[in-house]
Amino acid sequence: MSIPVPQDIPTWLRGAAEPAADTSDTLTLARTLRRAMSLTSTPRQAAVLVLFGGSPEADPDAPGGLPADAEVLLTQRAATMRQHRGQVAFPGGAVDPGDTGPIDTALREACEETGLDRSGVEPFAVLPKLFVPPSRFDVTPVVAYWRTPSEVGVVDESETERVVRVPVADLLDPANRFLVRGSLGYQSPAFQVDGMLVWGLTGGILAGIVKAAGWERDWDHHDVRDLETALADVGMTL
Repeated sequence: MSIPVPQDIPTWLRGAAEPAADTSDTLTLARTLRRAMSLTSTPRQAAVLVLFGGSPEADPDAPGGLPADAEVLLTQRAATMRQHRGQVAFPGGAVDPGDTGPIDTALREACEETGLDRSGVEPFAVLPKLFVPPSRFDVTPVVAYWRTPSEVGVVDESETERVVRVPVADLLDPANRFLVRGSLGYQSPAFQVDGMLVWGLTGGILAGIVKAAGWERDWDHHDVRDLETALADVGMTL
């Protein structure tokens, strides 16, 4: 599904509408697993909101015009959750029967998780689905601009531990970027920021957008760390 990018979307965000498709082994594996699994069962459907805020004016001196105040909204799932406990993710969740499409799902779920006022959010891209093997979900990323930011926070502590507006500059700091390798040998882009490890589906989507939008700074692509060790370094577990 594609939607026209509105003309008033900031120029520094326009590249995020078409992120690179081959950003990591994890995403490649996810697509392969989805194809194999679709032969025997139908994946459940979900959507996440990849929400960027920041000045509408590009910074001509920054890579990709990224403004200094650019930020992205992330959540950390509660440690008591049955699946993906403690993991950092974009707000989102499963499709409800009343949803009109992935954009509606992503916005509804974001409101329920963070208290977000959806009227200030302008979606401008719907990215290809990605399969998440543990939960058997097909996840559709919806990229949006936070034109009028609202107050956000944890709505249900049984589901969400933190709601964080992370500065994109912190994600792009070369000291905060590396790869993680899981026990099965797959690799994922990773970001260590604000006491959290962002990896897996979320890390892969972010890495793809960062690259496509031209925001990337040089970092050590040979820095590959054990996933469980990297999680333990920030007090997280699988």
